Amino acid sequence: MATIRQNAFQDVLKREPQYVKYDSNISDFFGEHVFHAEVMREYLPDGAYKMMMAAIQSGTSLDRSIADQVASSMKDWAITKGATHYTHWFQPLNGSTAEKHDAFFKPVGPGRAIERFDGDLLVQQEPDASSFPNGGIRNTFEARGYSAWDPSSPAFVIGRTLCIPTIFVSYTGESLDFKMPLIKALNAIDQAAVEVCQYFDKNVTKVIATLGWEQEYFLIDKAMYNARPDIMMTGRALFGQAPAKGQQLEDHYFGSIPERVTEFMRDFEMKAIRLGIPVTTRHNEVAPNQFECAPIFEECNLANDHNLLLMDLMEKIALKHNFKVLLHEKPFAGMNGSGKHNNWSLSTNTGVNLLAPGKNPKTNLQFLTFFVNTIKAVHDNADLLRACIASANNDHRLGANEAPPAIISAFIGSYLSNVLDDIELNVKDGKMSPEDKTEFKMNIGKIPQIIMDNTDRNRTSPLAFTGNKFEFRAVGSTANCAKPMIIMNTIMAKQLKDFKVNVDKRIAKSDSKDEAILKELQQMIKDSKKIRFEGNGYGEEWVQEAARRGLNNFKDTPRALDIWDDPRVIAMFEELDVLTKREIEARKEIEFENYIYKLQIESRVMGDLTQNHIIPAVINYQNRLIANVQGLMQVLGDDGKEASAAQRELITKISMHLNKMKHLCDEMLDARRRVNKIEDAEEKAVAYCDEVKCYFDDIRYHTDKLEYLVDDELWPLPKLREMLLTK
Repeated sequence: MATIRQNAFQDVLKREPQYVKYDSNISDFFGEHVFHAEVMREYLPDGAYKMMMAAIQSGTSLDRSIADQVASSMKDWAITKGATHYTHWFQPLNGSTAEKHDAFFKPVGPGRAIERFDGDLLVQQEPDASSFPNGGIRNTFEARGYSAWDPSSPAFVIGRTLCIPTIFVSYTGESLDFKMPLIKALNAIDQAAVEVCQYFDKNVTKVIATLGWEQEYFLIDKAMYNARPDIMMTGRALFGQAPAKGQQLEDHYFGSIPERVTEFMRDFEMKAIRLGIPVTTRHNEVAPNQFECAPIFEECNLANDHNLLLMDLMEKIALKHNFKVLLHEKPFAGMNGSGKHNNWSLSTNTGVNLLAPGKNPKTNLQFLTFFVNTIKAVHDNADLLRACIASANNDHRLGANEAPPAIISAFIGSYLSNVLDDIELNVKDGKMSPEDKTEFKMNIGKIPQIIMDNTDRNRTSPLAFTGNKFEFRAVGSTANCAKPMIIMNTIMAKQLKDFKVNVDKRIAKSDSKDEAILKELQQMIKDSKKIRFEGNGYGEEWVQEAARRGLNNFKDTPRALDIWDDPRVIAMFEELDVLTKREIEARKEIEFENYIYKLQIESRVMGDLTQNHIIPAVINYQNRLIANVQGLMQVLGDDGKEASAAQRELITKISMHLNKMKHLCDEMLDARRRVNKIEDAEEKAVAYCDEVKCYFDDIRYHTDKLEYLVDDELWPLPKLREMLLTK
C-alpha cells in the first residue's frame, strides 16, 4: 500500500491542465441543450404552444392530444442535438437522481425501423420501484412505481439522451421522491401569499418562491482518491493527521484559482450553461482545495433540478481532469466543511420581491408583512427546520469551522431589529393613542424607510436575512435542496394562511386594513422575539442563552428527527396537501435507515483500514526499530542501550497507540454487533449514535498519532497534506 500511495503522489506531479477552448461568448451557448419556451415556439404548432405555456405558468393540466404533439416535437428537437435515447429523470428518496434510458428506435417490419416517441411515453412511465427507498409504503415484492412528467421543468439533452424531469410515485399514489412534495409546497405558498398580497396590490395573481443555491465542494486528485478507501466509500477521511499548514493563514479564501482547477471549472460551467444553468460565480473557499460555485437565483423547482444536475456534471467532468469532487459536508476534520446555502425569497407576477424593502412606508408595510411572517414561521417551526438539514454527514459540520450551530435562530441585523422593536412598542395593550392614529392615517404608523442591505452578514447564523432574501446556511453540501425548500415553503404557507385569518378578524372588529395588519405584526414580533439572535453562534454563551430562551439544541440526527411525530406538524402538511401522514412516516423511516447505513459503513471501513492497512504498516516499522536496537546492542554492547534510547522510546509509544487503537476497534465491533440486532429503525439509529459512533474520534486519535510516529515511506494512506496542498 505504501507503494500505491507513493505512485499516486508521483502521478499527481505529472498532471497537466486540460485546456478547453471556446471561440464564442458564453451567452451564445446558454440553454442550447434545453427544450425551453423559445424552442417550443419554433417546434410546436401555435395552439399547442399556448396550451403548453399555460400548463407551465398556471399549472393547468395538459390534454393528451397536445402531449402527442409535444412529444413528437421534443423528439425531433432532441435528435438534432444527437439524442438517440430518452429517460424520465427523477429524484428518489436515496438523495440521488435516477434514470432509465430507452431508445427512440422502434422496429416496424423486416429490416425497417422508425424513431418513435409519443405522448404516452412522455407523460407517464413505469420504472421498477422495488429497489428505491420507500419507508414501508410498498412491500418488497411490489415493484410498480410511476414517473410522471413535470412540464414546469424543461427537458434537456445530456450526451445522447433526452432527459425529462418527472415526479415519482408508488402504485397507490404516495410520493416516493422529493419533487412531488416540493411542487405541492410551492403551490401552497403561491395560494397563501397571493391572498396576503391582495391587501396591498390587487394585480398580484401569482407568487413564486425563488432559490439561489451556493454549492461548496473539495477537489482532490483522482490518484489520491483511489488510494484512500475511506474517502472512496464514505466521502470523508476517517483518518489523517492535520497538515502543519491548513487554513490558519487564511490565504486560500478568494485567492488565485490554480490553473488546473480553473480548466475544470471552465469545462463544467460551459456544459452547465448549455443546459440552462445560469452559473455565474466561482471562487476559492476557506480550506485548501475547497471551492464554491453559484448561479443566479431561479424559480425554486427549476433551481433545485439545476443543482442536482450540476452536482452530477461536476462529478463526471472532474474525472476527465483527473480530479474527484468531494461533496461530503465534512471530508477533512479540523477544516471548513461544505454547505449548500439556500437563498430563499418570494416574487410576484408584477415583478416585486416581497422580501425587498420598499421606498416608502406603504410598500414597506408589505415588506414587513412578509418579513415578520417569515420570522414567525421560523420561530414556530425551528425544530422542523433542524430536522430537514439533519444527516450523518451534516452532524460533523454543524457548529464547527464557520458552519452554523445546530440551534436554529434568525439573524436580521441591528437596524432591522431596532425597526421591529420600535413597531412592537408603537402600540401598547393593543391600542393606539390619538397621536399614533393621526400619524398612522398620514404615514402608515411609524414605519420608517428601510434600505436594502442595511444589515451585516452573520456566518454563524443558520438563517440570516441578507437584504432581500433569507439565507438558510445550515443546509449540507450533499443535500437535495428540495428538503429544506419543502419545509420553508410549507411553514411559510401555513403562517400566511393564519395571518390572513387573524387580520380579517381584526378588520371585522372595526380596525382598518392597515391598522389590522400593523397590530397583527406587532403581536407576531412579540411572540417570535426569542428566535432572533444577533451574536456569535459559535460561543458557549449562545448555547446557554438559547437554553434560557427555550430553544432546542439537537446535536445529532436521531434526536432531531423526533419532530416528525408531532401531531401539529402532520396536521400542517396534510392541511396544505403537501405530505400525508403515511408519507411523513415513510420519510422519517428512510432518514433513520440512511443514518444507520452511513455509520455502519464508516465503522466497517475503520475496522478494515486499521486491521488490514495500518496495523501491518505499523508493525513493519516497529520491527525495523527493534532490529535497529538489537543491532546497536550487538555492536556497542552496554553503550548500545544509551545509543538506542530514542528508538526504544518510539517502540514504546507505537505499542501504546497500537494497542489502544486495536482495543477500541474491537470494542466498536462488539458494539456494532449488539446494535445490529435491534429491529426498530429509530431505536437502532439512536444506538448507533450513542454506542458505535462514540468510538470514532478515539480510534482516529490513536491512528493519527501513529501516522506521526511511523516512517513516512511505510505509511499506507496518502496524507492530508498530500491531498490538499498539491496543486
